[in-house]
Amino acid sequence: MGITRRMLFLLGLLASALHPAPTALAGGHGGWKAGLAKVVITPERPMWMAGYGNRTAPSEGTLHDIWAKALALEDAEETRGLLITLDLCGIDRDFSMGVRREIAHRHEISLDRIVLACSHTHTSPVVGSNLITMYPLDDEQRKRVESYTELLGETIVGLAGEAIEDLSEVHLSWGRGEAGFAVNRRENVQDRAEELREAMALKGPVDHDVPVLVLRAGDEVRGVVFGYACHCTTLSINHFSGDYAGFAMMELEREYPEATALFVAGCGADQNPLPRRSVELAEKYGKKLAGAVKRTVKGHLRPILGGLQSAYGETDLAFAPVPDRSHWEREAESETFAVANRARAFLGRLDRGETLPGSYPYPVQVWRLGGLTWIFLGGEVVVDYALRIKRNLGPDTFVSAYCNDVMAYIPSLRVLEEGGYEGETAMIYYGQPGPWAEDVEERVIAEVNRLVRKVGGGPGS
Repeated sequence: MGITRRMLFLLGLLASALHPAPTALAGGHGGWKAGLAKVVITPERPMWMAGYGNRTAPSEGTLHDIWAKALALEDAEETRGLLITLDLCGIDRDFSMGVRREIAHRHEISLDRIVLACSHTHTSPVVGSNLITMYPLDDEQRKRVESYTELLGETIVGLAGEAIEDLSEVHLSWGRGEAGFAVNRRENVQDRAEELREAMALKGPVDHDVPVLVLRAGDEVRGVVFGYACHCTTLSINHFSGDYAGFAMMELEREYPEATALFVAGCGADQNPLPRRSVELAEKYGKKLAGAVKRTVKGHLRPILGGLQSAYGETDLAFAPVPDRSHWEREAESETFAVANRARAFLGRLDRGETLPGSYPYPVQVWRLGGLTWIFLGGEVVVDYALRIKRNLGPDTFVSAYCNDVMAYIPSLRVLEEGGYEGETAMIYYGQPGPWAEDVEERVIAEVNRLVRKVGGGPGS
């Protein structure tokens, strides 16, 4: 081989290394397959709506439908994962475990690769026992909640199968946009939000990132998964809707007619869309969020190459010392419905010889998609957690909350010590026996770290 031919040969090897042929990436898609499915889950009858304790009547209609949507992913090794998003305020542990176990049984997918994620819209129906202490339900409404919950579970299991049947080759990529309408509700006078924003005087930590996962088949967008750390509480009407997240998904599905848009809520437990309380504002915020997603889809995206690794764990979060019976007897006489309702429930348990729980099995789940670390946290998680996790794990991190079990607020130590609704009194409405112990943040972070290491992630990875 002469010197010229040798140089050409070496240059060819270099070019191949820098620009692999499509076959080197399994047809140019990195070995990934995806399947998508969706179904309307709007109740057919009037039902009590979730999220607010000041409602006095069941639903009165529908602003727009609420949905369950499923994304099935399969890597080159045929490892599958399922993300199912729900336009619901929350789900409880029993419902979640029952649905996930049935999906695992039918489709041979382990629990660590099945996620149920709620948008936390407050214009959705009551499901199971989630926030049940809050609602003055009569017998008929209780029956409707039970019936809807049973049908919802069957629907989700069927939807998972539809998404798996839809699996086909896709290219996965990832990016991050920004939307600025979330305001720290603990740190700002809410009816002065516009004034404070104009004066650049808003206070408190926020997370304005909009993480976006894009699924493409050729040049066509087949799906977008996106998140935002903000309560879905623009609306308080008695009409079903997905709030701003619902409007955002509708806008994206108009922009990409062949795609399914899925919203996964971030750590927005102490964040509100401000100002709020009108359909016009919900639409406005939905368009803002969709605009951030569109700009990200059109911008620089990082391809996700590699496979799916996953891990799931539960860590016992301790409550502060639980009061004795005399405390609950006093609270049972309260004129505040939720306070008395919780106390009566606890007294009933004590009368049956049961003990009140001293801790709760808190779920944490981690997926590693190529170089992207995706963390799924249960409960209503305050923004401090996402900021801490992303600060330490780096930019290729997607943090989601309201996943698998929405059992209570999850305050950071800062918020717990400050007290208030997110740190203490919200536990009344979730039917928990008191605030968390002071080690709540460190227990959650320790479990996140354990699972991140298990899937091969971590700082600098």
